[in-house]
Amino acid sequence: MLAVVCATLLETRHKQMAILNILEFPDSRLRTIAKPVLQVDDSIRKLVDDMLETMYQAPGIGLAATQVDVHLRVVVMDLSEEGNDPMVLINPEVEVLDGDTCPNQEGCLSVPGFYETVERPAHIRLKALDKYGAPFEIEPENLMAVCIQHELDHLNGKLFVDYLSAFKRERIKKKLEKLHRRQN
Repeated sequence: MLAVVCATLLETRHKQMAILNILEFPDSRLRTIAKPVLQVDDSIRKLVDDMLETMYQAPGIGLAATQVDVHLRVVVMDLSEEGNDPMVLINPEVEVLDGDTCPNQEGCLSVPGFYETVERPAHIRLKALDKYGAPFEIEPENLMAVCIQHELDHLNGKLFVDYLSAFKRERIKKKLEKLHRRQN
């Protein structure tokens, strides 16, 4: 009986979640600067759940609300191998803690199929609210620090391709535009 109730609850929860459309470069909406979340309520928690579902489906390790055409300061991430350790960042703020940088191969759900090396600070301090509006602070390093900075760039209307040379950025743009024409 308990298994049936649990299965029914999971089915109901899954039906309420939605896979959102991820905007792709060079869509100009990706350049919109996100506004702060004024109140963490059920609508924000629903957005978070839908973003997580979308990120896992894509599949990716991070997704900013800007990428799904919602211009609020909300990010979801999950760096775990199993995809079972979601992290929610609402109104995130980052402070670089030292001058050390680390080059990382970055990709992006909004720039599908392209990976380039980007150099970012390796150690940061993050202040944010969680899914329920509780404030927290962490000092991530390396991959987590890079991922957070990548996603926060989205909230500020910036993409990882902006760190590349104009030639590389234009080449990626042309290839994606050609792909979009073929799909339409």
